[in-house]
Amino acid sequence: MTTRVPIEAGYFTVPDDPAEAPRLLGSRCPACGEQFFPRRVVCAKCLHEGCDDVELGPRGRLWTWTYVHVPLFAKKDKAVSAYGVGQVDLPEGPRIQALLLGDADEFEIGMEVVLDLETLSTDDDGNEVVIFRFSPADRAAGEDQR
Repeated sequence: MTTRVPIEAGYFTVPDDPAEAPRLLGSRCPACGEQFFPRRVVCAKCLHEGCDDVELGPRGRLWTWTYVHVPLFAKKDKAVSAYGVGQVDLPEGPRIQALLLGDADEFEIGMEVVLDLETLSTDDDGNEVVIFRFSPADRAAGEDQR
């Protein structure tokens, strides 16, 4: 069985079960309740020191997006030369920027999107190195994207 590992630790979970949704790793200020992604020690709203770690997501709403027509820096697959980038509003409060999986005609401002993982490469130990991205919620429900 292949093990999936994050491209960078501390930003998202990688569930052992591929059917389980990954979660973004954020912070919540115990003083004012504001939530952030990525995690932080000092609250950007009230400057309280000592935020609590929380899991965010795995769904959100697409606030805005664009489609990029140049290869992603780490992608080796020449067949995928264009990709979406969007800002996603999470129900917990943060607005984050993330890659989008899908064709340009699949995205609309305000649509529900779901967090998913994509394999970028295989490391020297045979592990799948994964990144997080969002895809249209109806697409994710209709087909397995992992």
